[in-house]
Amino acid sequence: MSGNSFGTLFKLTSFGESHGKAVGGVIEGVMPGLEIDEEFIQNEMNRRKPGQSSITTPRDEDDKVEFLSGVFEGKATGTPIGFLIWNKDQRSKDYSNIKDVYRPSHADYTYQEKYGIRDYRGGGRASARETIARVVAGAIAKLMLKQYGVKIQAFTSSVGPVKVEKLYTELNLDDAEKNIVRCADPVVAEKMISYIDEVRKDKDSIGGVITCVIKNAPVGLGEPVFGKLHSELGRAMLSINAVKGFEYGLGFEATNLRGSQHNDEFYMDGDKVRTRTNNAGGILGGISSGEDIYFNIAFKPVATILKEQHTVTKDGKEVTSTVKGRHDPCVLPRAVPIVEAMTAMVLADMVLYNKIYK
Repeated sequence: MSGNSFGTLFKLTSFGESHGKAVGGVIEGVMPGLEIDEEFIQNEMNRRKPGQSSITTPRDEDDKVEFLSGVFEGKATGTPIGFLIWNKDQRSKDYSNIKDVYRPSHADYTYQEKYGIRDYRGGGRASARETIARVVAGAIAKLMLKQYGVKIQAFTSSVGPVKVEKLYTELNLDDAEKNIVRCADPVVAEKMISYIDEVRKDKDSIGGVITCVIKNAPVGLGEPVFGKLHSELGRAMLSINAVKGFEYGLGFEATNLRGSQHNDEFYMDGDKVRTRTNNAGGILGGISSGEDIYFNIAFKPVATILKEQHTVTKDGKEVTSTVKGRHDPCVLPRAVPIVEAMTAMVLADMVLYNKIYK
């Protein structure tokens, strides 16, 4: 199976399945001498791990990362960083009843057709459990970016019909870590939690939108043709399980505006070039402008629901099936750190690229 690596200079290759022994990875391109703050990395892992609240899957995993190489006396050596996270709370028997059944909206059918074999236990490689390796790499990327003053913060901006109506500039983004749905608007957060709980009790799931904001990104990140910053961010976000859409700046809303309304006029702020508005989302011609970079990511409802559904078996028999197991009614609260991780990896890659080729 190809397609298990992400990045060019800052690069993650991940491995492992939901119900295998472990998930892990190899990270290349980490600056020699970078302090590997394991407490910070573990905190990022804790933000993604299951069982952290009443609206997430109750699967009980410590998600402790174990570094195997590339770190000496707390610092990166510049060699590949190998790591593992052991799986401890798999319940593979929960999936025995669907080993020959294609679950609606899952990768069961496509994996079987492509490879002729699939790991039906929790989706195997297609499981969101794989994203834990991304969070480790993203945390290290954040440590690299911290040296440049770059700050990445994501938050849940909608769950089904419940939406944050305020602009991100009107919110305290730190508030997102003060509630279990990770919404930066405390009032809307309570409505989101109630709605997710209602969906959970109905044995169903719900999707929504995560908004991500990058502050203090250096001017000049991104290439002007096939390596545009927004195209790389879009590719990164669309690689996350359950993501169905990506927009940056005003996105689709810009289609309703005239150029005179959408254009961001320049002005001088001392000796610094700024824009009076930021409809472009901090990216011009595929290259970062120095303004805030912001974008939205649309997540579909979690495919695994506890309701009976119509489907087929791998032998072509039409059946009804009910899935067992422990699952998130809404993936967004745990997806926030994954979005931040993928964002950090893209930026770290581009910062290294600029250092070499600029």
